[in-house]
Amino acid sequence: MMKNKNTGTRLVVILLLCFSISYSQNTVKKSIEKPNIILIIADDLGWNDVGYHGSIIKTPNIDLLAKNGVQLDRFYVNPTCSPTRASLLTGRPSSRMGIVAPIGDRDQTKLPDSIPTLPKLLHQNNYQTALIGKWHLGLQLSSGPKAYGFDYSYGFLHGQLDQYTHLYKNGDKSWHRNGEFVEEKGHVTDLITNETIKWLSEIRDSNKSFFLQVAYSAPHFPLQEEQKWKEPYMNSIKDSSRRDYAAAVSHLDNSIGILLEKLKEQKLDKNTLVIFMSDNGAMENWDSKNEYNGVHPSNATLGDNKPLRDWKTSNYEGAVRVPCVMYWKDHLKSYKNSGYISVIDLLPSILFLAGDNKLPQTVEGINVWPAISQNKAIPNKEIYIRGHLQECLISKPWKIIRTRHLKGIPEDYELYNIEKDPEEKNNVWNQNEAIATQMKMALENQFKKDAKKVNNENIK
Repeated sequence: MMKNKNTGTRLVVILLLCFSISYSQNTVKKSIEKPNIILIIADDLGWNDVGYHGSIIKTPNIDLLAKNGVQLDRFYVNPTCSPTRASLLTGRPSSRMGIVAPIGDRDQTKLPDSIPTLPKLLHQNNYQTALIGKWHLGLQLSSGPKAYGFDYSYGFLHGQLDQYTHLYKNGDKSWHRNGEFVEEKGHVTDLITNETIKWLSEIRDSNKSFFLQVAYSAPHFPLQEEQKWKEPYMNSIKDSSRRDYAAAVSHLDNSIGILLEKLKEQKLDKNTLVIFMSDNGAMENWDSKNEYNGVHPSNATLGDNKPLRDWKTSNYEGAVRVPCVMYWKDHLKSYKNSGYISVIDLLPSILFLAGDNKLPQTVEGINVWPAISQNKAIPNKEIYIRGHLQECLISKPWKIIRTRHLKGIPEDYELYNIEKDPEEKNNVWNQNEAIATQMKMALENQFKKDAKKVNNENIK
């Protein structure tokens, strides 16, 4: 009888041990599960051009991400598009690579071949990668997305394009698929969305995790929207130019809704991190007379960065602080993160999620994912941003802006406490001598690390 009792006890112990091992293995497997990542980038979208910031423009799908995800309230990019995209893919200030302004048709600048890029690093973690939409880091097919590690690429090489002919402002071809120019009909926003759906449904390897960058042209000019996108604003927005811009944003938002629905349909929504951002702040207006042979009307009013100061190309908050949201169903709690985060922090954060903690020496960004996912404070750090003829350095709560001038005119310096004065109305340079000196020195130290030759330095 005692023998049977001991035997029964041993059997219970063995079963519990097996259950424990099985549970442990399942827990480990679940904890190291690699998420899919979709990064959606709007083009020239202003701070006050999304519904969750109080805009008159209706963005229900972006608002859905914001309501159910983490709003990055202090997310900083570059003043223009090429630099932001270069920083995103390399995890370092774009000025280190000589990219401080948009890459133009007479500018042979491209993303350097020698620097590890996010898609190449993700390959080491068995991710497949795709870029659908805007590239703007090399205007030749040979310097397109596939040259920098994207397995699949589709969209346009240049910085802007006619929404229907898909030609650049000087008439250059730009529309391509996997390194070859293609001719297609349709509005750019729809084509990008359709190709994204096709890639998710038919092209990707379902056995691999993926990184998908969906870079829209909207709401960048020229604005060419159908009446159905303008109709909701016929009474609320009297300015026809601003109405056309709002229509472009609504078209973009609708497309994001289509993508979110496809994720749900494919049962990908629970293991996909969706990041939404703008590449820079909005432009105030656009003079079209020297572009597209004047076939498109100029725009007296485009985006809205209120209450932030100034427009795209400057280093004021309106140009460099942009809407950004992270949404991951059942993984991220809804809240507003007030930490100071730079676009260069995305690469190390994404690699961390992919299971890679070894960063190349070229990377200057930090992994902010633990702080975002656990709603913790982000350690104070310097955020350095260099634009056309300005550069700034942010170290909470201070921001220094230096404006350089041509023809030997002395530089101008401004200092703001952007916690107390987010609208940058009160330059306190003369009232904070010690802080000003410290920030000036830190700015100069960052400036010295930049490439000696930069693109389009003389553009204003």
